[in-house]
Amino acid sequence: MNKYILSLDQGTTSSRTIVFNRQGEIVSKAQLEYPQIYPKAGWVEHDPEEILKSQLRSIAEALINGQIEAKEIAAIGITNQRETTVLWDKRTGKPVYNAIVWQCRRTAAMCEQLKKDGLGDYIKEHTGLIIDAYFSATKIKWILDNVEGAKQLAQDGNLLFGTIDTWLIWNLTNGAVHVTDYSNASRTMLFDVDRLCWDEYLCEKLGIPMNILPRVASSSEVYGTVAPSIPGIEALTGIPICAAIGDQQAALFGQACFKPGQAKNTYGTGCFLLMNTGKKRVSSKNNLVTGIAWGIGNEVEYCIEGSAFNAGSVIQWLRDELGIIKTAPDCDRYAESVENANGIYLVPAFTGLGAPYWDMYARACIVGMTRGTNKKHICRAVLESIAYQMTDLLEAMKADSGIDLSELRVDGGASVSNIMMQFQSDITNTLVNRPKCVETTALGAAYLAGLAIGLWSDKSEIENIREVSKIFTPKMSAEDRNVLYNGWKRAVERAKDWEEH
Repeated sequence: MNKYILSLDQGTTSSRTIVFNRQGEIVSKAQLEYPQIYPKAGWVEHDPEEILKSQLRSIAEALINGQIEAKEIAAIGITNQRETTVLWDKRTGKPVYNAIVWQCRRTAAMCEQLKKDGLGDYIKEHTGLIIDAYFSATKIKWILDNVEGAKQLAQDGNLLFGTIDTWLIWNLTNGAVHVTDYSNASRTMLFDVDRLCWDEYLCEKLGIPMNILPRVASSSEVYGTVAPSIPGIEALTGIPICAAIGDQQAALFGQACFKPGQAKNTYGTGCFLLMNTGKKRVSSKNNLVTGIAWGIGNEVEYCIEGSAFNAGSVIQWLRDELGIIKTAPDCDRYAESVENANGIYLVPAFTGLGAPYWDMYARACIVGMTRGTNKKHICRAVLESIAYQMTDLLEAMKADSGIDLSELRVDGGASVSNIMMQFQSDITNTLVNRPKCVETTALGAAYLAGLAIGLWSDKSEIENIREVSKIFTPKMSAEDRNVLYNGWKRAVERAKDWEEH
């Protein structure tokens, strides 16, 4: 009998289910989008029940699409959008408010107050994070402070908090299991990543009752089994749920970045770069965040993370706002038709600059243009700008960790660009490794679930499964590399603090 892993990939705009076989190959998949809710400027919400319904429907469709019987499913793994916050009544299972999404900025003023209260150093030291509305803690506080009856429910012991992994597991087990994993807990701004427990002091300072918090477990263990009579997936009753991991850490695992110094970058709308730092937790001195990559057995491994706000979105800008290209592949075609960017740099600070600059007042600019600049040069500058941003993050990571990068493993939609991947290799002077399976987030959750039930024996077996599509090798001279990168850094200075210029 075939044994498959069902991987639930619950993302910001859609719920997906991907079925993998023992070789790490995709057997079947299904994807369903669900509504985004914007009550006010800067506020982003999801309906938790819509998330659940769309995830359950995607499970059913994936099984039908692949003509897979429930008895062929060995285990279920879950990966999820991180930081998104749900609070619900454990008696009824009903959310007390919509899920507040990681993108939501409604608690920015609350975060500024926490900084004024002097909590910044404590939070960085104990959680590895910076104070920001991005993380779950202030979202929980907002619901407790603003939703009628929420505090009373908590006092009565009837309120539960969870990130999306916790919400899905609680519902799949019909309320029997209230759990999260180390990777998701480490993104709440409430979890001590050294002691591996919820931080009593932070919970007290934010007025968050600890009885609402889930149990924190490893990323690869049997949490429970699918309960009978879950709508649409009744046939999966009794199947073990045995992996939970945040989406970016899942991609790191799916890329088999198991050794310290191995890193992956996901080229999506923005970019998320994570480096495995092993059993050593690295405190960033370069405006990156640190946290837990995953926990397996009694051990955790740590990671350091940086993000750029605009990557694939810059290619969309060329297409939708400027009309320079009609399709994304046109950008590659134009960029490949010229030898270089003709001395121009594009700094895509449309929404400010992320790590390591953290300048919310920076604005996008193109510098170095002459009368000879044409759309082909601009297309090339766009692709190079994405690679330059990753170079900034990699340099910060190397400075923080003291670890030399062995190679950069890449995934995400824009990683299909050969010209950009070659330039990424050139400008970082490192190998860029693109896998055959680019669904690395779902794959990471599948691997962790399979490890929990013995479908794979250990990480080395998984490493041997990983298939490479293409490896890009640096071809640029050190002199050219330095000239180009120094030019980029000068261009960034032009974009920074634009309102002050």
